[in-house]
Amino acid sequence: MFKLVAIGLVGVVALGAVPASAQVFQGPYIGAQAGWNRDSVDAPRTDAGIATINDEKDSFIGGAFVGYNQTVTPNIVLGLEGSFNVGASDDIRRNGVSINPDYSFDLSARAGYLIGGKTLIYARGGYENMRAKVRIPSASGVVSNRETFDGWTVGGGVERALLDKVSARLEYRYSDLGSNGQKFDRHQVLAGVGYHF
Repeated sequence: MFKLVAIGLVGVVALGAVPASAQVFQGPYIGAQAGWNRDSVDAPRTDAGIATINDEKDSFIGGAFVGYNQTVTPNIVLGLEGSFNVGASDDIRRNGVSINPDYSFDLSARAGYLIGGKTLIYARGGYENMRAKVRIPSASGVVSNRETFDGWTVGGGVERALLDKVSARLEYRYSDLGSNGQKFDRHQVLAGVGYHF
């Protein structure tokens, strides 16, 4: 009798137990990220005038992110995430004209598929805003201004639970920060580590 009760209790515990790693992708989280950034521009219009640059620049970028995950089915995870990033040696210069990014931030939605309770494959899409210093020579001297470039961003990646509350990710993002026919494209490959509450 006691043996049957013990076996029954073990079975209930086993059925009710959920691996801690499967719960990583549920609730709020924060993290840090860094990686490769490429900005490609083609004569964007600014408040200081047309920046006559047709060039691209590779640079390092890093920052922080914060978000919230909601597991809506055993395998589907939806969420919202915002991030703030700054670059290093990311200014684009040509013939006295320069565009020097200060920082960028974005807000996007994520949708992912959970494999084995530990690996999340996801896509993202949303809004991005970048602030930059722009300098343009003119007949009366150099015109400088702080310019806002904004647009949309999409991407995708994979995130893996390493510990009960820690995950690591690798993702690619594309952003279109141009408007009215101008070109300001951004490509990024970012690696990050997140802490889940």
